Amino acid sequence: MRLWSIHPRYLDRMGLVALWREGLLAQKVLQDRTRGYKNHPQLERFRTQPDPLLAIGCYLREVRKEAEKRGYRFAGGKVVRSGRCRKINIRIGQKAFEWSHLLGKLKRRDLAAFQKNSKLVKPRMHPLFNVISGGIEKWERGTSRKS
Repeated sequence: MRLWSIHPRYLDRMGLVALWREGLLAQKVLQDRTRGYKNHPQLERFRTQPDPLLAIGCYLREVRKEAEKRGYRFAGGKVVRSGRCRKINIRIGQKAFEWSHLLGKLKRRDLAAFQKNSKLVKPRMHPLFNVISGGIEKWERGTSRKS
């Protein structure tokens, strides 16, 4: 499961569709409607919110907006809660890690998207997130963290 903190505009078609699917799965986990992924670290930032379902709903709303811009029709009715959300802090090190990770995926999967995105110096974040100082988030797997 990868719930990107960077803006979904940078994802290729495959990445955007996967993000929607994984976001819906995350919503089911937060509703306690699935057996798997219950302890997945990507969900920590949503679980710490006053209303985790609202937070994931706000996240999914933005993913759906990006899909609509591209002409895709994601079923918005699958989002169980929406409304106004408070921002979730994400460390600058996490942003850098995710950006590098995404560029690696795009280089293998979609060379045109890679070439377009690799020129960016300051990629935007998903609107739910606010960048703060610090290293890679503690919930990120498989990295050497610098807090």
